[in-house]
Formats: sequence, structure tokens, C-alpha cells
Amino acid sequence: MKYIILNKPYEVLTQFTDETGRATLKDYVKIPNIYPVGRLDYDSEGMVLLTDDKTLQHRLSDPKFKIEKTYWVQVDGLPTEEALEELRQGIIIKGIRTAPAKARILEPEPNVWERSTPIRFRKEIPATWVEVKISQGMNRQVRRMTAAVGYPTLRLIRPSIGPLTIGDLQPGEYRELTADEISKLKSLTAGSISKTPAKAKSKGGRHYDSRQNSSRPRPSKSKDDF
Repeated sequence: MKYIILNKPYEVLTQFTDETGRATLKDYVKIPNIYPVGRLDYDSEGMVLLTDDKTLQHRLSDPKFKIEKTYWVQVDGLPTEEALEELRQGIIIKGIRTAPAKARILEPEPNVWERSTPIRFRKEIPATWVEVKISQGMNRQVRRMTAAVGYPTLRLIRPSIGPLTIGDLQPGEYRELTADEISKLKSLTAGSISKTPAKAKSKGGRHYDSRQNSSRPRPSKSKDDF
């Protein structure tokens, strides 16, 4: 079995082919017959786990196991404690309340690589790095959550999934997992696979309305937020 983590660069699809000629995982990972576990959006960066272990792929995607994913999110503005608390309580997206997140301002700021396309800065408004940890995989979830509390995402990096971290990997670099990392990953998904529960409508709370951002291009759908 092969277990790989890749630091996915900005504007790379989390798949191995694309009919329109955009960059894909194939441009960076030359190992055959491995596939990504979940997705990381085209305009997001950071860790992607790839493997040919289909059982582990299925288990890591099962919501029962609630694998925590960490995101470093550069947002437009300086979030208030009230805004961070709203993220911690959950945001309503399309009638569904997100599970509580862990959210805090990163101080000092993370030492990250330069992005191939610089983010948009506004002199009169600061940009702030926020760490958000979630165990869900709604489409573009983190971006929608920060927008809902008034702080749009400028840049999003995923530095870790569960016990795995990208460490010193630069964009486009990858490495194999150690035996210890594989063992820890499998221990997180011990037990039986759950059945998909019916989604419950949520009452009250902050809502995200995608129509408020209708001028922006529609993102391609992905299984996780990213």
C-alpha cells in the first residue's frame, strides 16, 4: 500500500485529469494508481492525502469518525471575539448548521510560502490569519463560514489532517507517510462504518446566503471545504 501527503499548490485541481488543461495532481505526483482522500479546492493550498488503500479512503471519508482538519485562513479585516465565537458555535449554510469549529487568531502569523498569485490587499483594512479546525466536509465550508461573520477569506491553507502535518514540504513537494503515521491514521478510523444520517434543518443563528456573492465566479464542487 502507498500513503502519500502532498503540499498542493494554489490553482491545482485535486484530481489527475482535466479536459480544459488546468494543472492537476498528475503534474506533481508521478506514482500510479493512487487517489486523493477527499478534496482541497482549486484556489486553496496545503495538505492532500493520497493512497491506494481503498478501505482507508472510505473510512477517512465517513463522517462518523470526525477526522479533524486544520486550516490557516487569511481573512479580510481583524475578526472580533464575537465573530470568532460565532464560528465556534456553528454557522447556518443552506439551512444546515455547521458543527462547532475551533477558531483563534494566529499570533504570531504563520511563516508560509509566497503564493504564485499574490492576494488582494487593501491599505486601509488589515489582513489577519485565523486558525480554523473542523471535522466536516461541506463544499467551501470555511470560506462560507468566514464570509457569514463578515470576514471574507483571502487565502486558505490546510497544514494538517488529523495527526498528519505538511511540515517543511514546499508547494508541489510530497513524501511517503512513516509507519507510525500510518498506524495513527488507521487508529482514528477503527470501528464499523456508519450509515449516512438524514440532514436536519437548523433553527436560528447566522445564515450564509450565496446570492450575496453572486458577482463572484461559481466554484467547482468539492467534497470537502477547501
